[in-house]
Amino acid sequence: MSNTSDDEKEAGKKFSWDTVKEAAQVYRFIKPYRAYFLVGLLLLVISSLVFMVFPGAAGEMANAANGNSRLPYSVSQYGLLFLVILILQGGFSYLRTLFFAIVSEKGMADVRKALYNKLITQPVQFYEERRIGEITSRITADVEQLQGAFSITLAEFLRQLVILVSGIGILAWLAPKLSLIMLLSFPVIVVLAMVFGRYIRKLSKKRQDTLAATNVIVEESLQSFAAVKSFTNEYFESVRYANSVGEIVQISLKFAKIRGLFFIFIITVLFGGIFFVLWRGALFVEQGTMQVGDLFSFIIYTGLIGGAIASIGNLYTSLAGAMGATERILEILGRDQEVELVDEFARGESLDIKGDIVFKNVSFAYPTRTDMQVLKDVSFEVSAGHKIALVGASGSGKSTIAKLIMHFYQVNGGEISIDQKAISDYNITALRKRIAVVPQEVILFGGTIYENILYGRHSATEEEIIEAAKKANAWDFISSFPEKLNTIVGERGIKLSGGQRQRVAIARAILRDPDILILDEATSSLDAEAEKVVQDALNKLMEGRTSVIIAHRLSTIRDVDCIYVLEEGRIVEQGTHQELAALDHGAYSHLARLQFETLN
Repeated sequence: MSNTSDDEKEAGKKFSWDTVKEAAQVYRFIKPYRAYFLVGLLLLVISSLVFMVFPGAAGEMANAANGNSRLPYSVSQYGLLFLVILILQGGFSYLRTLFFAIVSEKGMADVRKALYNKLITQPVQFYEERRIGEITSRITADVEQLQGAFSITLAEFLRQLVILVSGIGILAWLAPKLSLIMLLSFPVIVVLAMVFGRYIRKLSKKRQDTLAATNVIVEESLQSFAAVKSFTNEYFESVRYANSVGEIVQISLKFAKIRGLFFIFIITVLFGGIFFVLWRGALFVEQGTMQVGDLFSFIIYTGLIGGAIASIGNLYTSLAGAMGATERILEILGRDQEVELVDEFARGESLDIKGDIVFKNVSFAYPTRTDMQVLKDVSFEVSAGHKIALVGASGSGKSTIAKLIMHFYQVNGGEISIDQKAISDYNITALRKRIAVVPQEVILFGGTIYENILYGRHSATEEEIIEAAKKANAWDFISSFPEKLNTIVGERGIKLSGGQRQRVAIARAILRDPDILILDEATSSLDAEAEKVVQDALNKLMEGRTSVIIAHRLSTIRDVDCIYVLEEGRIVEQGTHQELAALDHGAYSHLARLQFETLN
């Protein structure tokens, strides 16, 4: 019972005037196009008023046929008037639709760009707390719903409002008594529309959230398609998706039932009112207090007003439904950015660092798992141009150290400094420009090899890209392709082998020309032949650079300046390969023996 009460309170809070004002913030995106919007609004009012001339003119034409017209026009002249009205109405409606389309398309394009800019500048933590399908739903489904409100619903709502107000004014002048009878039902419909609108808005938001969850299933299953196939889980994924879609259907049907009840009420009241007004009007004509043409006009105006009231109720619920999407968009737009967008060609802030790295008593837990301490009082130093290696079992904290060097997170305790300056004092973008990462699982974009290498530094020339590819031992296989650098690598680089993808990633890192290099188990997934070629490329890349190597195969780190062995977030040993291997009961020598036994 208390849950229902809480839901009602939440719904009431969400539909408060403050929320409406908050949602209106989205309209700042049409400000650059306000001239189109205002002209479109003016044309909408004019076209609606021109349209409202038609019923009155039709009534007067009927009066003229009876010889009782208030205006000195013949029936033939009224036919010409109708033609003029139709031409004007068509012209105004076309221009109004065009101008509103300009506002809608360009305004929503700006919303999409603003949303994407917010998303792309969020910290890593933002993506750890959310699923990608949910995020993409915000920039697709929610914006589409908002665009519908901008381009169609809002304009139609205003048009029906003009018809309603002008129609009531005309009827009040034409037949005051009948107008009063008809308008008695109006306040009841307005109040009911507000009540229904609150509930419909709540259902609409729930439907959008469920749709986002459905998008997550599609995104995950298609991204992990090989896993779905290898574990023969096609049926499982099909059922999972069907269940989620079924939930959307249930919410949508509930949504439709509520709207249906609302329309039943409106139609009953409207048609009941219209029939009653017809009966009263017929009595007035019979008594001689009203002309037939006026009753004819009154009936048409009443129908238009009734249609406007019904449409306003429907459009009102649609606008209320769009409020849910608006809230989610505003929630993202209102977030702080981790970094500012900087055009590489404009350079922005640049750093000249040597690459001295110091971890001093660093403790850290991921924001999404604050109860699990990943690093515990970790301290080490890396001199500029030196190479260190981090080894240890999975979950010991190796990759976390790499992420902290990239300043993906704030530490919970201790301090990280680069060149004797706290990492938190650096401009994040400028710092990351001086760091390059070669990961274990290389992510390539679906374009060409050229574009993927260029991702390291967009201002590079083709000659610099070729030189980077040569240093990465990648040019031989690239030049063997018919399209060479313009070869399409496919989704996530699927058309290249693991060793080829790794060498493209190394070429990308070489092109970046970093001061600090992070190698995250860069050869662990390669066969012996590919590893030899990639390791040679990595050795060239590491020359003269501060390098942090996360190692799985100990054979790849024999020549580093210092090896740090981690266990459960602590450094338990440090030294060169020879020093650590000589320890009889050391953690490093134990790992070395295990790998040697595995190889044999």
